[in-house]
Amino acid sequence: MRIRYYRILRFAAEQVIHMWWFNIVLPMIGLRRFSARGQDRRMQASARSFHDLAADLGGLMIKLGQFMSTRMDVLPAEVTVELAGLQDEAPAVPFEQVRRLAEESLGAPLTRVYESFDPAPMAAASLGQVHRARLSPVNARVAGFRDVVVKVQRPGIGEVVETDLSALRKVAHWFMRFQFISDRVDAPGLVEEFGRISRLEIDYLNEGANADRFAEESGADPRIGYPRVAWEQTTRRVLTLSDVSAVKIKDLEGIRAAGIDPAEVARELASMIFDQLFGTGFFHADPHPGNLFVTPLDPDRAQQAGQNWELTFVDFGMMGQVPPTLKGGLREAMIAIGSRDGQRLVKAMKDVDLLLPTADIGQLERLVIELFEQFGGMGLAELRHVDPSQFIRLGRQFRELMESMPFQLPQDFLLIIRTVSLLSGLCQSLDPDFNIWDAVQPYATRLIEEEGGGPTEQAAREAVGTLRVLAELPRRADHIISLVERGQLSVETPEIDRLLKRIERAIGRAISAIVFVGLLIGGILLHPVNAPLGIVLMAVSAIPLIHALFFGNGR
Repeated sequence: MRIRYYRILRFAAEQVIHMWWFNIVLPMIGLRRFSARGQDRRMQASARSFHDLAADLGGLMIKLGQFMSTRMDVLPAEVTVELAGLQDEAPAVPFEQVRRLAEESLGAPLTRVYESFDPAPMAAASLGQVHRARLSPVNARVAGFRDVVVKVQRPGIGEVVETDLSALRKVAHWFMRFQFISDRVDAPGLVEEFGRISRLEIDYLNEGANADRFAEESGADPRIGYPRVAWEQTTRRVLTLSDVSAVKIKDLEGIRAAGIDPAEVARELASMIFDQLFGTGFFHADPHPGNLFVTPLDPDRAQQAGQNWELTFVDFGMMGQVPPTLKGGLREAMIAIGSRDGQRLVKAMKDVDLLLPTADIGQLERLVIELFEQFGGMGLAELRHVDPSQFIRLGRQFRELMESMPFQLPQDFLLIIRTVSLLSGLCQSLDPDFNIWDAVQPYATRLIEEEGGGPTEQAAREAVGTLRVLAELPRRADHIISLVERGQLSVETPEIDRLLKRIERAIGRAISAIVFVGLLIGGILLHPVNAPLGIVLMAVSAIPLIHALFFGNGR
């Protein structure tokens, strides 16, 4: 574990040195443009190096790469795109090691717990692997099912997780020494958030509880299938579930052979996920192809479901919960998207604390309104025919704005973004003409109708709102006049403030340079007359020189 720990630190140290040289030293000596010119290429190279390191080390580092690939708020696109391709695959653990861990955790020989246990894993990942098995007759009667899949932790994964988190905490504190990072990102907070998620993911009692809750909340929907937990054969390191394997959702030929339309599967999947998001708020946050099956139904169940198949969800290690405050913000965002209201969408973002008070709200509103006007409602098929220069121009504006925006997304919101992103990609693989807007529109329309009510109710609401504004005008005017009289009226101008700060730093460096030159020349002139004083002046001149070179451009 010590070697693993130092490999992570060595990689991080190399990145810190690169950042120090290209983001601090080169700009100090007047090579800012040179440094900026190769920034995208360097970021891609760093992300690629981390990709290779994570694939080699496995364990938590793969999960870290996948976690960071969703952090569009703190990492540039060059990094997130590179990390998005990191697959959670690992060589299988020898069966004898799996047997020892499972028997130790269950407190009994596998032959007593299971009638059969396939030594070849169905799947192997960085944190655990899955085997098919069959419960013993006694245990099958208690559980209510016989065929099962057994998820077993990789031996020693707990120690690997703690080692990696220890190294990441140290790296996070290194990164916080850079002001351009600390001003935008709470790196130690991100590590603790990632650690919390990772510990939950290797706690199979937590995953079993998630599976039970999902079954309870989805039980009334005949379109949804799910496994049941064999609690007598489940511990923190071993999870036993009923085997619900069926046609994999990415097997288009198998789906069609069963008489099922893949486009219909795409529509139903989107409907199910959005029902979870806007219903109870408890949603499956990892809807990738390996976690979904299309299950053909017998005639009786097909009549109950209204279709001849159901969508079966598995793997409940990563589940999301929409808190009440975020649910209200999502509701507002949905209404704004449905009505193409850029101002309302930005306000919803601010209400859920995605944007800090110093954010340039006006500039963001203008950009969102322009995006709605040009691309609102378009699917991928339509977007292919749009002039690429429009994408480039708006993409550049959006990127520059996001890089300057002081915001960091909460984990709950990131899980929603990740879920919708995976959902969109999977649905488009089932139906190339799938448009995520079409899936969202019914929810937005319903919310708009619920908010609007009838024409009379809407008119009354607008009249009351107008009267409230009119009633508050005298008090607001008096408050503004008082602020002006006291000299306390302020206007938020983030762009001007940033420009003034740069000018202040430049003036400070110029003053330091002038002081340096004065002291140096004074020392040189005095040296022939008064050598000690001349030497002192020349030595002291190093102080403003150091300030001008190293401390005038940052913290």
